[in-house]
Amino acid sequence: MSTIQELLCFGALPGGGNPALVIEGDNSDAAARLAFARQRRSTCVFIAPGDDADADAAFTLDYFYPHMRSPLCLHATLAAAHLLFSRAPHTARIRVRSAVRGQALDLLNTADGLFIGLAAQDGAPPAIDAGLPGALLGEPGIALASAPAVASVGSPKLLLQVADGAALRALRPNLELIAAWGRAHGVSGCYAYCARPDGAYEGRNFNHLDPALEDSATGVAAGALALHLGRDLRLYQGHWLGQACLIQARLREGRVLVGGAVTPGGVVHPS
Repeated sequence: MSTIQELLCFGALPGGGNPALVIEGDNSDAAARLAFARQRRSTCVFIAPGDDADADAAFTLDYFYPHMRSPLCLHATLAAAHLLFSRAPHTARIRVRSAVRGQALDLLNTADGLFIGLAAQDGAPPAIDAGLPGALLGEPGIALASAPAVASVGSPKLLLQVADGAALRALRPNLELIAAWGRAHGVSGCYAYCARPDGAYEGRNFNHLDPALEDSATGVAAGALALHLGRDLRLYQGHWLGQACLIQARLREGRVLVGGAVTPGGVVHPS
């Protein structure tokens, strides 16, 4: 019998955050897991014991959104980390791997909270025509605050910096064009962001065809942005959606650490 627990991740305020369902003891196939995520309308991560051939990884994490299986989801990984460390509170590090690509992820239990350690992902970025950002963002002729870039810690993002928070919240992107361009170039959506007066950043992730499914926290985008900027950062997201989130991203010894708050959102129950 499998068990399910809902956790809220990256919440900027107590009791808030991006929800994820953590499922253990499930032996269903990918099609059934996708159907489950679609039925629950939630991001899901399925935890399974690690492969015997990979002694360094204690667990395998399999990620599902309501519309697709994903190679990586960091808010769901953070949810899994919270659950695993709750059973081993004195453990500092747990190595896991993603199910789709076998990517190594270090779950870190630090004095500053829970973090996920990842390596930058190599790859030649696609060519970005001058008119592409405006077309994707639904703002032809938009003047970006910096040159567009693609960066990845496991799920490549097109990073587009707009002038300020007002410009960010006013965006009405062409979601179908973003999806089509992403499929053609192996990029997982578009992340628009701006610098805040307090030195932090604010962002929005466009990776769904349904605007109602806009993500309130995108950990892979925070990691990609930290890589692109070459600095530690605080990234706010989801405030205008009514789900205020704060993601911490740090660069340490050639790796990216992504972390934030986690709180229980529901009880453990059988499936």
